[in-house]
Amino acid sequence: MDSPVAANVFGTLGAVLWSLQLLPQIWKNWRRHDTESLSPLFFLSWAAAGVPLGVYNVVSDYNIALQIQPQILIFLSLITWSQCQYYGKRWGLSKVTLCSLTIMSILGGIEVGLVFALRVARDRGHDWALTLMAVLAAVLLVAGVLRHYVDMLRTKTDGGISLRFAALDASGDVASLLSVVFQETLDVLGLVIYGSEFAVWTVLMILVVYFRLCGRKLEAGDDEEPRGAVGHVERQA
Repeated sequence: MDSPVAANVFGTLGAVLWSLQLLPQIWKNWRRHDTESLSPLFFLSWAAAGVPLGVYNVVSDYNIALQIQPQILIFLSLITWSQCQYYGKRWGLSKVTLCSLTIMSILGGIEVGLVFALRVARDRGHDWALTLMAVLAAVLLVAGVLRHYVDMLRTKTDGGISLRFAALDASGDVASLLSVVFQETLDVLGLVIYGSEFAVWTVLMILVVYFRLCGRKLEAGDDEEPRGAVGHVERQA
């Protein structure tokens, strides 16, 4: 479907939703001065994922909103990662700032260099490099989420996952998918990137609901057991 207006609207919505999922978390971390339940590796993986995603979206000439979206992801993910180091590992402010700016500069430099290199490769008919960026983006985005699967299956709990957080990310993926659909030409790799992340978040939300229901049943069983024991003692008396 060739609808630049719709592509920009959904692309902007996707960028906003991806921002909304991290901004409340950043605010919450700052207010509580605590990141105990957060994984620094998760946010570092997302920051790294923004590089191939940004390269792919820029070189593929996606709408401006989808080109900016990965940059927002990198920036906010690194801020959250920095908070994990500052509040969780008690790094000093100067160390956190220096490391964050260094990582941001390295990621930014790699992305800019790859954009120029892949444009040349594309113009020469070498599409494999752009395909590689799409695969790397999908793998890194999914890898960050898979850690939650491991934690949930290992502990048989919801892993402290916020359904609101997961729903915002999944909604951003849907909006981004629609933006890709409304591009001038339908890009299958773009659908794979956002579609794979939407799929893992959807399954994750299902698991969260499942483990929460299981937890409530166990709590209900624990509440009923003492009552039964009291009744048994009374009947013996």
